[in-house]
Amino acid sequence: MRNQAKRQIVFINTAHFLNHYILLILATAVLGMVGQAPEAFGRDYGPILALGTGMFVLYGLGALPMGWLQDRFGRKAMMAVFYFGTGAGLLVAGVATTPLVLALALAFMGACAAIYHPIGTAMLVEAAGDKVGRSMGINGAFGNIGVACAPVVTALLAAKAGWHVAFLVPGLVCLGIGLLWLREEPYDMTKAAGPQKPFPPIPPAVVRRAVVVLMAIASVSGLVFNAFSLLLPKLMQERLASNPDLLPVVGMLAFLATLCGGLTQFTVGRMIDRRTLKGVFLPLAVVQLPCLVALAFVQGWLVLPLSALMAASIFGQVTVNETMTARYVAPALRAKLYSIRFTVGFLGAAAASPLVGYLHEATGSLATGMLVLAGFGAVTFICALAFPNRPEELRPELWAKAQPAGAGLAAAE
Repeated sequence: MRNQAKRQIVFINTAHFLNHYILLILATAVLGMVGQAPEAFGRDYGPILALGTGMFVLYGLGALPMGWLQDRFGRKAMMAVFYFGTGAGLLVAGVATTPLVLALALAFMGACAAIYHPIGTAMLVEAAGDKVGRSMGINGAFGNIGVACAPVVTALLAAKAGWHVAFLVPGLVCLGIGLLWLREEPYDMTKAAGPQKPFPPIPPAVVRRAVVVLMAIASVSGLVFNAFSLLLPKLMQERLASNPDLLPVVGMLAFLATLCGGLTQFTVGRMIDRRTLKGVFLPLAVVQLPCLVALAFVQGWLVLPLSALMAASIFGQVTVNETMTARYVAPALRAKLYSIRFTVGFLGAAAASPLVGYLHEATGSLATGMLVLAGFGAVTFICALAFPNRPEELRPELWAKAQPAGAGLAAAE
């Protein structure tokens, strides 16, 4: 039983790695496509990057029905669709010869990738027990190592074997892991976690505040997270390695910066089990505005530590947001709320691709894009100030004293 539970968690974490990796292939592959296939896709960075818009839109919208589809078809079947659907989409993208085919393949892949977060996150929370922060931190590190690996691996594959291979190789990996997933027996993650404590009676006003703040942050942070991830390879190319022959170097620099984000998520996850969410998130939110303003203007190697600090902020924030749902929303509602929350966040993320492409096309540089993101960073800081800051988060038994009579949404299920 224990070994089966561990294997399921390995699959969940691996899926998180793949989920973030595959969504960012285009951001670096485009740097090779403009030189390797200009007759098919053109020579301009912005229009090719915008081909990923449908992928991110369906990635966002597709998350909404996942709670309902999970109840209807089961988690095992839905995760199988994730592996095989994303793998098939990547293979078609890898053999695409026109912008339309590439855009459609990426859109299909995005729709299938939408399965992971609402379902995988809910499975992980159920298995985590009292150490939700630690489990979220480890899972988040897997996702952001995927973000970090996407530019460096894509750059190496595109430079050595062609941009097609940068899509084909991860597509085959997804299909291979999907076959291994089919061999696994269905497993109840709640039972694997052992006896569960009753969910505490949280006052309805506190739950409403937590959910409103969570949705507000999701709408802003989704755009900042995705836009920065998309901009990072181009930022490294423009400021540090403009020679086309240095494409692998661009990928490596982006990897180093993003890796800081993945490591921060693990650290933040451990901190969350000992401190309130606001106490962890507020310092992370403080650095976004000054970092983004600085990145709009600095040149040379100073870009690297600033990018690393920014990655640490936005990726560490993700762990806080996902843990908030686990702490303030009853288990029966989590999958559905995760679906809504990820839909809001991913729709914000979907705006990143056309926004980045348009601003770069209009200005010829990334400075304006960074300043626009700085404005959203200021909104993130305001949302962080509105976070609930309750000691009951760490001692749930105190919620009963906060409001003995009923718990509204949180205890209704």
